[in-house]
Amino acid sequence: MNRRSRRERILASPRWRGGSFTNTHPVAPGFKPGVKRPSMRELICGTARQFPVAPLPLVDPIPTWRRAPQSGLRLTRLGHSTLMIEIDGARFLTDPVWGERASPLPFAGPRRFHPPPVMLDALPPLDAVIISHDHYDHLDRPTIRQFVLSDVPFITSLGVGATLENWGIAPDRITELDWWETTMVRGVAVTATPAQHFSGRGLKDRNASLWSSFHLRGSRHSFYHGADSGLTDEFAEIASRLGPFDAVALEIGAYHPAWGDIHLGPEGAFEAWRVLGGTLLPIHWGSFNLAVHPWDEPADVITELALRANLPLLMPRFGEPIEPTHVEKVTPWWRGLESAQAVAPTDIDLDAPADILPD
Repeated sequence: MNRRSRRERILASPRWRGGSFTNTHPVAPGFKPGVKRPSMRELICGTARQFPVAPLPLVDPIPTWRRAPQSGLRLTRLGHSTLMIEIDGARFLTDPVWGERASPLPFAGPRRFHPPPVMLDALPPLDAVIISHDHYDHLDRPTIRQFVLSDVPFITSLGVGATLENWGIAPDRITELDWWETTMVRGVAVTATPAQHFSGRGLKDRNASLWSSFHLRGSRHSFYHGADSGLTDEFAEIASRLGPFDAVALEIGAYHPAWGDIHLGPEGAFEAWRVLGGTLLPIHWGSFNLAVHPWDEPADVITELALRANLPLLMPRFGEPIEPTHVEKVTPWWRGLESAQAVAPTDIDLDAPADILPD
């Protein structure tokens, strides 16, 4: 796609208003009024139990990947929001982040808790890479650069293709979608669906590209990847138009009451899940410290909520391939790991309210 046609599509999008992309429903441009914001001390230094110290358990997925999934649908969580999705004979990789930090700086910013469970060059052949939006914890330049010499296609939200091109991905390998647009990959329909979030990698590109969730429908199975989103009634529309779903992936981590309506947290994910249905695979937790809650709190909360409601939940270890129809119970692998508090840097007013919005 050339830059002119991309610009024309952006200007024609129903989401493009007043010079930027917008959510369907208005959301606060910053922090919620009247809610105490996290301080710089909390965000930079951490709070008690915010970082795991003991190594997280990892699984080598390669032996399992050598065999086709018995059910036709298999999911492997490889990191923050990074999933290997095997669905009805096709393989997709979502929001791949193999870099050490979710940050514009190689020497500072949120550092990953665990190494990737598999090297990028050891992945089996992919049919497409799906990029939901351009935030650093979803679109990682060092990772994307490793795909430059491959022929793997990219599917992403409208406007994100410009960044991929700038990093060396050939334009004919990039498919950009507006909400409710669909492309076909090896018999699987991939549809960009609404999300309530924002975009931007710097100070001057706020909402210059779109953010999306994605739905995959194969010949037998249906999977919804929620990416980043706050709680919105658009989940009901997604369920009505594309459901039912065999499984859904929803974010549960990196949340704070002051951050408005751009993230779900475990309670919001539970409410969205009740609308969407299917088996839940929680994502967006356990790889990076992007908030001030204990690192394992989202997992404990969503597990308890699912147990009380008797709803089907998947909580695999990183790298553990799972087939939703074959999982009978949750093993809380994250419990019992030691945790500690980070060391504070100097020369910063650590108790001042933070004006940084999370990705």
